[in-house]
Amino acid sequence: MSRLSRRQVVQSAAAVALAPLSALAQAPPGERPRRDLPAGGQGQTPATVLNPRMRVPLSFFIDDSTCLVNMGHFCMPQFAEAWPNRDIYKKPWKTWPREVPDAFLREFGTWCSEHGVKGKWSLVPFPCCVGWLDRELPGWSRRELLDSLKLVREVMVPNWDIHPEMITHTRVIDLKTGKPLAEISNQTMENSYPSAKKSVDELAAYLACALQAIKNCDIPCEGVTTPGGFGNAVKAEFSLAVHQAVRAVYGAELPHYFKYVADGKETTHPRLEHVSGLDTADPRAVASAWAGTGDWFGSWDGDAEVHGEKYCNADASAGRMVELIERDEPAVMLCHWPGLFNQGAKTGFKAFQQVATALNQKYRDRTQWMTCRELARYAAARELTKIEMSPGGQAASGTGAKGGAITLTAPFACPQFTLRIPAAGPGEPKVLRDNKPLPLREVRAPRDLQSGTWLRQDNGMVVCFDLAKGPTVIQA
Repeated sequence: MSRLSRRQVVQSAAAVALAPLSALAQAPPGERPRRDLPAGGQGQTPATVLNPRMRVPLSFFIDDSTCLVNMGHFCMPQFAEAWPNRDIYKKPWKTWPREVPDAFLREFGTWCSEHGVKGKWSLVPFPCCVGWLDRELPGWSRRELLDSLKLVREVMVPNWDIHPEMITHTRVIDLKTGKPLAEISNQTMENSYPSAKKSVDELAAYLACALQAIKNCDIPCEGVTTPGGFGNAVKAEFSLAVHQAVRAVYGAELPHYFKYVADGKETTHPRLEHVSGLDTADPRAVASAWAGTGDWFGSWDGDAEVHGEKYCNADASAGRMVELIERDEPAVMLCHWPGLFNQGAKTGFKAFQQVATALNQKYRDRTQWMTCRELARYAAARELTKIEMSPGGQAASGTGAKGGAITLTAPFACPQFTLRIPAAGPGEPKVLRDNKPLPLREVRAPRDLQSGTWLRQDNGMVVCFDLAKGPTVIQA
């Protein structure tokens, strides 16, 4: 299966020289909970975790975005300096606008809010070394910078995870001086960082610098996005560094990151890495969220031809997003902010509107839009929640519940947790937390499932509720 970096997705193989990802160490998964079999040890586990509300998650991951600065315009000459022999960096960048105006951000964010679209939006804190978002942005007034950050907080934060895409997305910064490293080469670009082995602490310090700048702007954050091949040579250390840095700066319970794109039949479900302490009061894990498409709106520089039909066509009968939905896999589409703006033509944005509209029309009852952190949290609950049934049907938690009782022990809370359980008879299911039943309402169709409901099916019952951290007992 292909494990593609995003820069491999949007550029030709000659554009960025990356080590073969298959040859690099993957982050270790760590602990996993025991899943009990029914009495006798035969058959399936007593409960099957389903997609939230029995709906396929949709999400939209946007890279190379920030306040005001057109990353396509400012990245191009810096990439050309580091990779002077690559024709892809010899484009007429001086003719492109230096700004992606706030009017476009407002238009995009408002449209997405009205149509339910959620996802991840990068906020590069020191974009292309132009200026620090938490200090000054040369070329724009202080008022313009503050207004742009306010717009991000008001329009984007409610429906999008905001990530730093490291510090500059171009030059590597010396943390001691705050300046770009003196050498200019592919070895000193964030897309190739680090060029030599780095410890977890060294990587975490670099990530923490980016995260702290975002925090200084009063913007919440629970994860990071890698610029290009950032961290390719230190995958296991990078994953731990994400956990360390995000927890240190923001105190997030479940840090996550976006780095990889799934190709072909490879799963798009998030991966849980470095899992530990599941039976303690301080469980730990870091989630790697994956996208599942290429960038077909306009690429990282906003200069490529738009092919929105590759995501899905006009009636959502074909395209990569349709393929993922029909597989019941998270359908996560990827693009770059300049590729939606397209030097002011907004052809990528218009194509995106057509894609999102087609998906919403055809799959409104089978999908739901989710942010990156929501995908990560559901994956953690799905994979790490212990599911037990004691012999004779007594719940493992000792609550006294009997008759097909199942105990869930969750290291992480999760809204809209949905699972199918066996039906012992015509009765209704009960969900008990601290020996107290949660209110449940029966619905007649999968499309009506939401937290606090249940659905009877031929092969059992489906229960949807907000899963709390710790033990929960379900009686069927």
